[in-house]
Amino acid sequence: MKPNDENAKLPVAERPFRILIISGSDRRQYNCPGVNSKSRTLMLQMAEMLPPEWEVDYEDLGNVYGRARIQSCNACASTSMALCVWPCNCYEKNSSSEPDLLWDLDMYARLDMADAWAIIGPINWYGPTSNLKLMFDRLVCMNGGNPDENSIDHKDPEKAMALEHQEKWQHMSQNHLEGRTAAFFCYGDEGADEMDETGRPKILRHKHYFNPENEPFTREREAYAPLVWQCRYGGVEVPDNLWVHGTTGKGRKYSDNQAEHMIQETEFMATFNQWVQDFTAFVAQKGKVPPNQYRAYGYKRPQNVLKELKTGIRSWKLRFGLAPEDSSNQAQKDLGLNNDTTLTPQKSEGEKLRNK
Repeated sequence: MKPNDENAKLPVAERPFRILIISGSDRRQYNCPGVNSKSRTLMLQMAEMLPPEWEVDYEDLGNVYGRARIQSCNACASTSMALCVWPCNCYEKNSSSEPDLLWDLDMYARLDMADAWAIIGPINWYGPTSNLKLMFDRLVCMNGGNPDENSIDHKDPEKAMALEHQEKWQHMSQNHLEGRTAAFFCYGDEGADEMDETGRPKILRHKHYFNPENEPFTREREAYAPLVWQCRYGGVEVPDNLWVHGTTGKGRKYSDNQAEHMIQETEFMATFNQWVQDFTAFVAQKGKVPPNQYRAYGYKRPQNVLKELKTGIRSWKLRFGLAPEDSSNQAQKDLGLNNDTTLTPQKSEGEKLRNK
């Protein structure tokens, strides 16, 4: 069933069951590399395999020329968990200065509306794709983020640090997407045709530099462990049998391992189909998930003109070396830990180093 976002306003008992499928590959056909990804094919196939009475939402995070990218996380939580706002307020929808795909595609609300997520993507260098990693980095705000940016004047680090020590913070900090289910299907070619009989790349000249027996993990699915464990720590259920890896294209050239080749691999497609069946059975039995206290769906961004002006003034003061009293900035300055006073913060350290 086509998703109807208006249904999210209904009581849980009256709305349809809803899932969100995400294709996490970086590839799209409209620009380099000029070919759609295997994860996109699997996403579309999965959508056709699910019960017709379910609302099935899906999204392809692949890069398209001229479209917004997922902006990187600014690591606000490392300054204070109370500075990390739910949903992320470091960026906004339809921004001309810092366009962000997560906001432009309403991904926070769509993750919130879904009872379960199915995430499909390749393994890139022993890890998830950069787009999936960026998305989950930006989802740190679901893991206890601040649901009221007015409590910190939009983005005041000192107020956030103080709030984190107050009793009311214990009630504000929640896992905002807790209760949902996430399933992960990752795939890879285990080196395609590039590996020799010892497990090293054939073109490698210094083969003695490493021992392939000491690779990071023995089960390929572990490449997605950071995403799985972020979900689990945030109260998003990831059953072990819904965290699956499939091998496709092993021993073949990359050009011979496209979506049209993948769907002919009986063993691989059987693994994928079983994952979809297990996902369907599990989430159907589990049922709908009631929304949590602070929702991304229906979120209205506060008007922050004066608060952003205050943030801007703070930024300019720091450029002149005027740190707020009793701030972390002042403490680092007093200890000589951070020589970062500059009127041109956009310049790289390498550029400033070479212009000394």
